[in-house]
Amino acid sequence: MITLKKYMSWLKDVNRVNLTGVLEGLLFLVGDEGLTYERIEEILEIDASEVAVIVEELKEVYNHEKRGIQIELLGDALKLVTKKEHKEYYENLVEIEKKGPLSQAALETLAIIAYNEPITRSYVENIRGVDSSHIIRKLLLRNLIKEIGRSELPGRPILYGITPTFLDCLGLSSIDQLPKLEQQEIIDNEIDLYSSKYSE
Repeated sequence: MITLKKYMSWLKDVNRVNLTGVLEGLLFLVGDEGLTYERIEEILEIDASEVAVIVEELKEVYNHEKRGIQIELLGDALKLVTKKEHKEYYENLVEIEKKGPLSQAALETLAIIAYNEPITRSYVENIRGVDSSHIIRKLLLRNLIKEIGRSELPGRPILYGITPTFLDCLGLSSIDQLPKLEQQEIIDNEIDLYSSKYSE
């Protein structure tokens, strides 16, 4: 016979397992910015002791040798990071990506950052309408953009700006030499995009 106490304990365990998955998804979404314990408490609406349990459960999942990522506390934020024993393969990827041409999405992201710096990743994503964390990492690897501080917004997200390497590639001495965007061109482009997107 299941008592009420046992049922409540079981129900709490089930909810905690679900929250473990939620935390994994949250850490994936925030990427390099990570989440503080306080922020996790606020988002999941649980206390510090419950957060500690969930974090340990997720760490145990990633401790398996077949997993390629793990959780680390860097500064005051928990982040998903790659395992050091796989470093050789990650370096190969970096070298390949450095040599390849920039995609249209990367060029678009670079232009948004150049014309709006300092800018957060979430602001870039609001403009583009898609997740841009992977592209921003690529641009960081190529030293075309850099972290230039922290926003005063909740969570203190990273602010990005362009680098001297970016200016050198365009033959510019300063960001002020970027072509000026005409307001009318922006409006016309928005209309064209809207028309083409919904004309089908």
